[in-house]
Amino acid sequence: MKLLSESNPKTLKGESEGYLTFIMHLAPGSLSGFNVCPGASAGCLFVCLNTAGRGHMKMIQDARIRRTRLYFEDRPTFMAKLVDEVGKGIRKAERKGLIPVFRLNGTSDIRWETVAVDGHRNIFEMFPNVQFYDYTKLSNRRNIPANYHLTFSRSESNEDKLDEAVANGMNLAVVFSTKKKDELPSRYRSLPVVDADETDLRFLDPAGSVCGLRAKGKASKDTTGFVVHV
Repeated sequence: MKLLSESNPKTLKGESEGYLTFIMHLAPGSLSGFNVCPGASAGCLFVCLNTAGRGHMKMIQDARIRRTRLYFEDRPTFMAKLVDEVGKGIRKAERKGLIPVFRLNGTSDIRWETVAVDGHRNIFEMFPNVQFYDYTKLSNRRNIPANYHLTFSRSESNEDKLDEAVANGMNLAVVFSTKKKDELPSRYRSLPVVDADETDLRFLDPAGSVCGLRAKGKASKDTTGFVVHV
């Protein structure tokens, strides 16, 4: 059972920028019996990309549940496997002439900076020259390792946390109702909006910006307030 994948359509866009992204998908919410999304709102769970693309297939869902249960039930084995796959990912990217980057919370929101591994405080400390990045709904994450970039994901229930997230050095991610390329708003809460649908490489976004995403799939039918209407 592999933990990391490089076949996500969004992350594949990064190859044109010179990056090879490896992403890990766990079973979101409490689908596995363990909650990996402590800050998830009703809107977030409704629009979750867990079933997008090949994600709707039973074998994919079963694999995500197995990964999640392994993380909670046998943490040492899980982390040893993750370290091994990160190492292999680095070597694969180098063979292809690309820069390896890793997104561990593809469909989860685990505080990886607090998960010790092999005598290190976290996996980022083990690979200090490698870029990791994630979205999160936990606004109070502080003292994040320099090679771990976090973008705070706005939902209908955390508007009051946006200022805290920005103060803690995070950019914001906001899903807008627009479908057209040129209709993202130029600013949100006085911050400039960048087009986050071009690639998934959030660590390249300017500090102090809003990552604008267009509503897709279930998000186009959102009625919770998760999607901001423009």
